[in-house]
Amino acid sequence: MMTVSDTKHHNDRGLVRLVSDTVSAVWRRAFLEERPSTLLGVFRLAAAVTVGCHMIPWFVPIEDTYLATAFKEYNPSFFPIWTLALVSHSPNWLVFGFVGLFFLSWGSFLIGFRAQLSCIVMTLCCYYFYALNSLHIGTLSFDILLVTLFLLCVTNYHGDWLSLDSVLRGDSTAYKKPRPFFLQRLLQLQLATTFWQTALGKITASGNWLTDYPYYYLMHYPPEGVVRHFPFRAWLAQHQTSCYWLQVSLLVFEFSLPLLLFVRRTRLIGLVLGFGFHVILLVTLHVPTIFFFLFPPQMLLFLDPEPVVGWIEAKRSARAAQGQAILLYDGHCGFCQESVRRWTVLDLFGFVRPVDFHSAPDLAQYHRDLTPEHCQRRMQLVEPDGRLSDGYFAFRRMSRKSPMLWPVLPLLYLPGAGWIGQRAYDWIAKRRFLFHPGRACGTNQCGLPGTAAGSGASSNS
Repeated sequence: MMTVSDTKHHNDRGLVRLVSDTVSAVWRRAFLEERPSTLLGVFRLAAAVTVGCHMIPWFVPIEDTYLATAFKEYNPSFFPIWTLALVSHSPNWLVFGFVGLFFLSWGSFLIGFRAQLSCIVMTLCCYYFYALNSLHIGTLSFDILLVTLFLLCVTNYHGDWLSLDSVLRGDSTAYKKPRPFFLQRLLQLQLATTFWQTALGKITASGNWLTDYPYYYLMHYPPEGVVRHFPFRAWLAQHQTSCYWLQVSLLVFEFSLPLLLFVRRTRLIGLVLGFGFHVILLVTLHVPTIFFFLFPPQMLLFLDPEPVVGWIEAKRSARAAQGQAILLYDGHCGFCQESVRRWTVLDLFGFVRPVDFHSAPDLAQYHRDLTPEHCQRRMQLVEPDGRLSDGYFAFRRMSRKSPMLWPVLPLLYLPGAGWIGQRAYDWIAKRRFLFHPGRACGTNQCGLPGTAAGSGASSNS
């Protein structure tokens, strides 16, 4: 028979178990649930651009910033003294070595080649230059950027998609690959904490935004400094009360924006207000690059990735229904097979349907001018409107439909690019077995004597 004490103990254990299960479920839902990492690829690009805009300009006057001739300041509150003492004795050749290492790792991180390793090396270079001289880059915004890079260093999810890594892996489903939501949630919390910290700083530091008029003072002093000469500055300088209510409104906004972003029903409103806020910052203040290049893309991480993936899938289905371009390639060539497999990663919206021309009973069904010799010589692209292109020109046409190749698309249309590109294509195609002797060409006929490829016929790859 259970006593009152036993019943109370049993109820307490049940309550503890209920609380524990609830906390575990919330933890799994918030951090460990696997969801597509699509938006992290976009954020990696934003982080790379921010680092480049923040660091590269200081390498131009390197004699005045990092070499032995520069006037230097050190940040003992951020680095241990022994670290500063060690770095301060860097010879010029070592500084130039770190500059080269930075550009190498930064470029690799930008295109997503060995994304995690390149992020680690790039971050270490940033720490080195920060320790070498904090006079120029030692700001709160740079500290925030370093925290962001550290979070990206601990995982490789940001290289799943929109990266050279994903192309080399040839995984056409990389954009929707489920990954733990841990990194994305930490980046969300970092952005929210930044907004709350800046808002708290405005009401706890000297020049309290609730009891004083710092925004009004900014409209008057200094004439050149953090405030730009925007159209309404002169008017605000004459209306102290308006400045006060404007600064109070900014406080309310900074406190409420993270809440708007975390709540699904108000997320779209938060994104619109957040983007508008950063545009206003850029127009009215001389703000660091992080406020424009990093924070707005970081707000996109609050979007649910599933609808983004659903939108991509819908675009692919619509393209398939409307009619895809036909890419005829040599299915007997391992290099060509591997190239097509990697192209499917670039072809996000399913513009192209690859077809092995050897399996086509009648090439004329695709285009009346097609022959096996044409397909053996170069890859052939037949678009839904009947337009036929081959080799370099086919690649250039396909690049117009690939978001990952849009940054280099202007280079493909430079004067003379077609003449050079087609000849480079043919030269590589004839020697493809030399350029790709590994897994892709292990079982094909590229270099076998007596075959068309081995006899010097050019390929479609």
